[in-house]
Amino acid sequence: MKTPAPLHPNILLVDDNRDGLLVRRSVLEELGYGVSIAINGEEGLKLFESADFDVVVTDYRMPRMNGAELIQRIRKLNPNARIILLSGFVEPLGLTEENTGADVVIAKSSNEPAHLTRWVKRLLNRAARKPPAMQKIAPARAKASSG
Repeated sequence: MKTPAPLHPNILLVDDNRDGLLVRRSVLEELGYGVSIAINGEEGLKLFESADFDVVVTDYRMPRMNGAELIQRIRKLNPNARIILLSGFVEPLGLTEENTGADVVIAKSSNEPAHLTRWVKRLLNRAARKPPAMQKIAPARAKASSG
């Protein structure tokens, strides 16, 4: 498998639906991202442990390990990982960022590719800007918590 140049962000896609994986991979590769795919949570976790990924995109409903369980395991390895959860059941299951641990929850729909690409870009930009913002915010938090 071709290793992308370090300047290209690496994205891990995890979904048991191969067609969905292939469509998302082609959309993200067209934007210049390096994309690795896994067909279940266990495979996704192994890939996450063996390589650096800038963003993880996972489906919710998968056999043996669902997306929320995968997110929980990834967060133990890297609490700052940027993770997008996709599901066709966002509304019926009440999936939110708070109850899944994801940074973003996106409903599978005809608008999904646009939402996915927008949120990947936002999360990558947020990461690029995070260190200076954290330096400004940290002293204020320290003062507030000490009083």
